[in-house]
Amino acid sequence: MAGLDRSTPIPTEIKLHQKSRLMELAFSDGSHFSIPYEMLRVYSPSAEVRGHGRGQEVLQTGKRNVTISAVEPVGNYAILPMFSDGHNSGMYSWDLLYDLGSRQESLWQDYLSRIEQAGASRDEEAPAANPHAHSHSCGGGGGCGKG
Repeated sequence: MAGLDRSTPIPTEIKLHQKSRLMELAFSDGSHFSIPYEMLRVYSPSAEVRGHGRGQEVLQTGKRNVTISAVEPVGNYAILPMFSDGHNSGMYSWDLLYDLGSRQESLWQDYLSRIEQAGASRDEEAPAANPHAHSHSCGGGGGCGKG
């Protein structure tokens, strides 16, 4: 990614496909990409995902079913997707979107390898049951101070 300049292809169309969870992009140079929401989420340009420097990246797990509820424009150079998991701090510039689309296969394989090496999952994990938690009902008025 060289950054935005006069030669940077810009999107001519951006469509969200909710059922297939794909962002379809058409660029001014004729390129077309369909990028899964999950990939956009796990490669977010935010500090939460990328950290503040090399080696500080945070592997994103459990994002297989993430959706995008809205996309906000950021000037004439980027978009800000609102993800269903609450993530909304990644600003996707035109050159980043183009890069993700053009390198989609290799980036995706790299992500799958990192997930496997970490012994992690692309699926959301169910909240672990707390063996120390138990329900309590005092019945009757006044309460009992437990629960």
